[in-house]
Amino acid sequence: MHSRALADKICASLHAAGHQAWFVGGCVRDLMLGRDSADFDISTDATPPRVLELFPGSIAVGAKFGVILVVEDGAKVEVATFRSDMGYSDGRHPDRVVYSQTPQEDVLRRDFTINGLLMDPRSGEVLDFVGGRADIDAKIIRAIGEPALRFAEDKLRMVRAVRFAARLGYALEPATFAAIQRLAPEVTVVSAERLRDELTKLLTEGAASRGFELLDEAGLLPVLLPDVAKMKGVEQPPQFHPEGDVWIHTRMMLEMLSPGCSPTLAWGVLLHDVGKPPTFAPPSGPDGRIRFDGHVEVGMRMAEEICRELRFSNEDAAQIVALVEHHLRFKDVPQMRASTLKRFVRLPRFEEHLELHRLDCLSSHRMMDNYDFVRRFLAETPSEQVRPPRLITGDDLKHLGLEPGPQFRSLLRAVEDAQLEGRLTSREGALDYVRAKLAGSAGN
Repeated sequence: MHSRALADKICASLHAAGHQAWFVGGCVRDLMLGRDSADFDISTDATPPRVLELFPGSIAVGAKFGVILVVEDGAKVEVATFRSDMGYSDGRHPDRVVYSQTPQEDVLRRDFTINGLLMDPRSGEVLDFVGGRADIDAKIIRAIGEPALRFAEDKLRMVRAVRFAARLGYALEPATFAAIQRLAPEVTVVSAERLRDELTKLLTEGAASRGFELLDEAGLLPVLLPDVAKMKGVEQPPQFHPEGDVWIHTRMMLEMLSPGCSPTLAWGVLLHDVGKPPTFAPPSGPDGRIRFDGHVEVGMRMAEEICRELRFSNEDAAQIVALVEHHLRFKDVPQMRASTLKRFVRLPRFEEHLELHRLDCLSSHRMMDNYDFVRRFLAETPSEQVRPPRLITGDDLKHLGLEPGPQFRSLLRAVEDAQLEGRLTSREGALDYVRAKLAGSAGN
């Protein structure tokens, strides 16, 4: 079931039971903009116990804040009771929730005017108590009421304001923008997980470059990602990077990320050159050029730390760090031995490495030879040659009297290299190869 169909059904049930029920928030904004909305939220005067009674099997995701999740046939819709919130001493959760009888009170506690509209799903009638319609027409992101109060209630709203402005191509209303600039240092009270998820949305919704420009202008970037902010003004050798400094180069790559792209690819793009600012060395000597010696190794450590601070899963962190680690290896692909090249293209999620390299080239020297070389290699090489079944295993080495250890591993690797290069094709040949190696080392 589509969430819109479930939302219509819930509203009909609430109306039939004598309650008010309105679509609210982002889904109304999207409907007014003619966009598809994935999520539908409902606002009602029915209390949480009443909602649970009307929709058995629902989940009380935030019952103390009046939020019930109704689930049916894979679709999910949040149903929230009209409320006004009393104080936010932790900058995230209301100290006390008071249920109200009118949708107007409920809307006044929400974040931005464009998200403060209510719609009757039966008639399409829109209730606008906050000037949201005018701000949609004027393409403006404006906090409801006093901006500093809205941001004090939840500091993550400062990043959300930037994300909405970037994604929709809207401007930030001056008082709202000024409040973000003033309160930006306080965004650190938000949990790492919520910040990570919001930044990931900013990176993957199709407006990452504009989003990061706005984060920077709002003073949020140096607080959230100081190592990324340090890319600004770090010059690069013009013969390889005619586009300009590291920040410009990174933003150009972000600009080319397609909406809905992989989060690990997006973070890999953002961080691939994070090691350049600390390794910058100016030109020296008559033929000298700007150098960033060791920037990959330094960048890997920095990316690892950023992923740790933002509480990425181990799997995602490993992929982001791998994207930083391998991004320069493409320059060597024409000279790689067959075994090295095959191992390279066997990296997990290699398509992300290839896409990062493509964006890297398009945002700098625009030479696509190595990209084309790898694409051709992948197209022309059967997968059984890239990932052939092993000719021998560790058990075979044990039968030859070897104990597991460094020699054990290096022999298995040597056999696989020879196999990948076409020098070994059979199990017997592999065993003879190992015996010859062992005899040679014994003879030394």
